[in-house]
Amino acid sequence: MSEEKGYSEISVRRRQDYWLCFGLIALILVVDQVVKIWVKTHMQIGEEFNLIGEWCRIHFIENEGMAFGMSFGGKAGKLFLSLFRVVASMGMMWLLLAMIRRGAKRIQLVCLSLIFVGAVGNLVDSCFYGLLFNESYYQVATFCPKGGGYAPFLFGHVVDMFYFPIIDTTWPLWVPFVGGRPFHFFSAIFNVADSAITIGVILFLVDQLFFGGKGKKDEMKAETVHAIVEKVNA
Repeated sequence: MSEEKGYSEISVRRRQDYWLCFGLIALILVVDQVVKIWVKTHMQIGEEFNLIGEWCRIHFIENEGMAFGMSFGGKAGKLFLSLFRVVASMGMMWLLLAMIRRGAKRIQLVCLSLIFVGAVGNLVDSCFYGLLFNESYYQVATFCPKGGGYAPFLFGHVVDMFYFPIIDTTWPLWVPFVGGRPFHFFSAIFNVADSAITIGVILFLVDQLFFGGKGKKDEMKAETVHAIVEKVNA
């Protein structure tokens, strides 16, 4: 009787974890793609407008697929990066499902879900945007243009738009080496998917550094859950 009750509780917890993880993934992926498609179909590369004052802006750029506007190794690097992201995304999906089945801590599930959806969000750009849109240089891109897209499968560019130049000034002249030069913080331009990856990594590090010891009960519970499931399925 106790085993049946335990298995019932496990089933409820597992369903809740599935809804939590895949609901979060779906929500972020939809928001990420809606924002990117709006920017792609309403702005030219290099255009910007202010959201909040001068420090919070939408500034449209495209990059070859790395986070925060970075590029990597030309066409060969782009292909490698896209293929790597496909393999990594598949691996993270397998790991997420395994962690749900084992009853992992929810904060760990949330972290992995955020990192996974961030990778998938940028992978969608790399796989399909080159096929579905034309170039954004000196024009606003159109969806499914008659002449075809600007790049083949896996060679699309990732759309970035969030720009937070919180500090935009120049170094004082008396500062050695950099005196008189511009100083910008935060200069990286990123998207919703990049934010999800960053938040997931930060939450994971915080959990490990400050709350790792509190996870032992959850680990013991996970081991018990796994043992019950194996016994019931035997």
